[in-house]
Amino acid sequence: MHIRSVLRLLVLIQLLIAFFMLIPLAMSAFYGEEEAFRAFSTTILSVIAAAVIVLIATHREKTAISARDSYLLVTLTWVIAAAVGALPLYLTRTLPTYASCYFEIMSGFTTTGATALQTIEDKMRSILFWRNMTNWLGGMGIVVLFVAIGPFMGLKGTSLVNAESVGPTKDKLTPKIQQTAFALWAIYFVISCVQVLLLWVRIPLYDAVTVMFGTMGAAGFTAKNASIGGYSSAYVDVICIIFMLIAGANFSLYFKVVQGKARQVLRDVELRNYLLIVAVFSLLITINLMSSTDLYGDFLTALRYAAFHVVSIITTTGFSTYDYNFWPSFSKTLLLILFFIGGCAGSTGGGIKVVRISVLLTLARNSIRRRLHPAAVMPTRLGDSILSQDTVLSIAGFTGAYILTGFVGTLLLSLSGYDFETCFSASFQFLGNIGIGMAKAGPAGNFSIFSDPLLAVSSFLMLVGRLELFTVYALFTRSFWKK
Repeated sequence: MHIRSVLRLLVLIQLLIAFFMLIPLAMSAFYGEEEAFRAFSTTILSVIAAAVIVLIATHREKTAISARDSYLLVTLTWVIAAAVGALPLYLTRTLPTYASCYFEIMSGFTTTGATALQTIEDKMRSILFWRNMTNWLGGMGIVVLFVAIGPFMGLKGTSLVNAESVGPTKDKLTPKIQQTAFALWAIYFVISCVQVLLLWVRIPLYDAVTVMFGTMGAAGFTAKNASIGGYSSAYVDVICIIFMLIAGANFSLYFKVVQGKARQVLRDVELRNYLLIVAVFSLLITINLMSSTDLYGDFLTALRYAAFHVVSIITTTGFSTYDYNFWPSFSKTLLLILFFIGGCAGSTGGGIKVVRISVLLTLARNSIRRRLHPAAVMPTRLGDSILSQDTVLSIAGFTGAYILTGFVGTLLLSLSGYDFETCFSASFQFLGNIGIGMAKAGPAGNFSIFSDPLLAVSSFLMLVGRLELFTVYALFTRSFWKK
């Protein structure tokens, strides 16, 4: 283990976060929010002071970390980033306890979008901007951004990106991982700017930027109490649906489009399955809403609300335009199924991922066929690719660990005394970084209902969900710490 190197890189990443905090600091000065200005100034200066001490103490250390070190570095980066990011909220008394502030910012960085705020619109604009900005920074990944602008090549950069990036496989778009990280962030930034411009047509620039943060980060924070429903605009709903779909797809596909390989994109099995799930679930919920309720007057309006929530949940964004707790049971059950799917690998979304679900269904089909034809050789395919046994076992192991973690989370959250539906959906919404669940964890609820210890449990679930379990769980094994 190269602990000193890990510490050195850790403070450099925190300095990067402090640099981004200069934006809400300037906004607090512009809006005359003196309390927020002091809070951001104190936080930034504290990070700089801590970084100077660590950098001086490790100035002779060569920046060299192993693949194992990267797990420790990435996990600590997210833990400490949330701790630092929570300070402005705590110093301005935006939330009553530090645990609730930590929960809020961990929810932001992990792109979960769950909130402990009972009201939003009465909070300082610079604080809300920072809270929403964490969605965007966490979407493509803090460490991936650091690699994109940092001096890391080869194994060092690759191990860091692999430890943070989502999905069973990692796409290396360019010969050097630093260039890959830069390309992903460049695409992310350009698409983000396009969404802001389209939203700015109908809503103020501040709102357009904060909504973009939540959309592109597949996160779900907004500056409105009623989420996207607070804008009461079909135009805003449609723009959000389109860009949530974009954020929920694999960003490496956009790189291929830029390279002129659009045909490869259209043949991508995961993308086609992803869009098929969205289309089928949206249509089923629309039909159910039209036949079972009189909430919406016509088919297109029902389709708008159905598609919005289907896309919001499968991409794990967590936006809402209506409290779907009032929908029929069939529609709510379909939404609950989406909790266990999530977006595509290489997207900003969380969850198990469409590619893993596709592989598991193929594996189940092959298992049935082997019962009928024991001597047949049936490789596990994904499109034209044949997956190795190691990849298949990894996917099965991840899915099992994911479901087990969600049930343990449900058990712990049930100590709150709330009903099973609330605790079950809350556990899996934290783990899948979704942000909205069912019952008291639904669109009209918030997590001020949980005590500080349960908010800590929730923060842990969000962390392990964002880093896909094994990056964090590896730290709790004896073999990890052996020389």
